[in-house]
Amino acid sequence: MSKKVVIIGNGIAGITTAIELRKLTDFEISVVSDESDFFFSRTALMYVFMGHMKFEHTQPYENSFWEKNKISLVNGRANEVLPEKNTVSLENGDKLDYEYLVIATGSKPNKYNWPGQNLEGVSALYHKQDLEYLEKYSSKIKKAVVVGGGLIGVELAEMLHSRGIQVTFLVRENSFWSMVLSENEGRMLEKHILEHGINLKLNAELKEINGKEAVESVITSTGETIECQFVGLTVGVSPNVGFLQNSSLKINKGILVNEYLQTNVPNIFAIGDCAEIQQPQYGRRPIEAVWYTGKIMGQTLAKTLNGQNTAYHPGHWFNSAKFFDIEYQTYGLAPSNLSDNQDEFYWEKENKAVRIVFNKENQVFEGINTFGIRMRQDFFEKVLDRKESLSFVIKNLEKANFDPEFFKKFEKEIKQEFSMQITQI
Repeated sequence: MSKKVVIIGNGIAGITTAIELRKLTDFEISVVSDESDFFFSRTALMYVFMGHMKFEHTQPYENSFWEKNKISLVNGRANEVLPEKNTVSLENGDKLDYEYLVIATGSKPNKYNWPGQNLEGVSALYHKQDLEYLEKYSSKIKKAVVVGGGLIGVELAEMLHSRGIQVTFLVRENSFWSMVLSENEGRMLEKHILEHGINLKLNAELKEINGKEAVESVITSTGETIECQFVGLTVGVSPNVGFLQNSSLKINKGILVNEYLQTNVPNIFAIGDCAEIQQPQYGRRPIEAVWYTGKIMGQTLAKTLNGQNTAYHPGHWFNSAKFFDIEYQTYGLAPSNLSDNQDEFYWEKENKAVRIVFNKENQVFEGINTFGIRMRQDFFEKVLDRKESLSFVIKNLEKANFDPEFFKKFEKEIKQEFSMQITQI
């Protein structure tokens, strides 16, 4: 007999679950979301605003895909889950019954009760609606302030700058993205951001936003007043679980799940940004708001819902991003603050850099950050699986390089620097 599965959220985690489950079963699948009618690539929003693509180009599937595959898309917002009744209530009064419930509601931008944070001209950059608001409001903006020095912050700064808007970028730390990057890496990116005309201010926090109805200026923690017509709040995200507070689901920051992505209610599961793994893999965070982990969770959960209990294994950490013209990749664990048994090798030239973290005692490679040089993920997956040495990675950098053949190569220079920095291999 076909089972009813309700998935709340049509991001990468929820949609991957729906598609993979359809491959395996004839279950009745419903996906609930009020953000957009169809699944889209959230990471591409900035390129829509900058004119590199249209919004429809962010949709990897044709609109007819869902009906053909018998996946029902429900346009609505869930406002309550009733586990004892196996029911989800929507804001419009509709109710959906389920035998399995998958919560994949993602994240919501953080706000810290700043005075003026609800004025016209204040927005985050996460949802499709944020993009639409920014598109509509951008004609009123001559000067903007972006608050928060992470990936979304630098994306928003680039977006606004592309329209000729003067951007001031407030970063509370003393180096850029210091929670993730070393000081050397941060300084290189700071220089690059400044070279692109962004007024980057370190050790600067937002204190309040001024204006009668719309934004007119901000005041920083140092007492400086900065005139602006728009404030972008990009100070991180947190799990979107507010609508579950009165349910029997156990919640910490996110919805607590076991290795099978199962909550304390046996037929309810949580995946993606809103899920908090109770016993995460070594070196990994309980909550990871990353595209690829959401996809792996969806693939894993589909098997479990099909009766093949499958534990979630995210594999080796990796991520990628872009800081204006500098492409960034990371594989394995290369933290900003090293532990006592870790050391690092660092090379930098012409807005390109490589930082390799390794174990001091046995010289085993643990992770790498690369800037401006594309590296092969499959190479580092094998290196990490085999626990290869630092010297092995250095000797095989040519094999790791993924840049086209006509790009300038830097392996020789990196090896020369390595021989100068590292005396014992």
